[in-house]
Amino acid sequence: MMESVPRCIDNTLPRRFDVDAQDKAWVTDITYIRKGFAYLAVGIDLFSRRVIGWSLQSRQFTDVVLQALLTAVWRRKPKTTILIHSDQAPSSPAWIGQPS
Repeated sequence: MMESVPRCIDNTLPRRFDVDAQDKAWVTDITYIRKGFAYLAVGIDLFSRRVIGWSLQSRQFTDVVLQALLTAVWRRKPKTTILIHSDQAPSSPAWIGQPS
């Protein structure tokens, strides 16, 4: 019998958003843009505080956040595991926060 995996792990980044190098911790968020009815998801590197990936789609699905993260990975090509912090919204991919 397979053990169930919790949707999220404990918050390992409790309001400590200062990191000492790039590609150690990223945060994601999604917002609704009323004009044009679109959803914008972004990924931000906590070290540089810059947007490293984004996605704009007409409907709010998990893939809007996933596309933002894939863009960030494609652009940054990280060499190590990255802590990805999200607000655990239903639009966040289910694997965010799951232990590997």
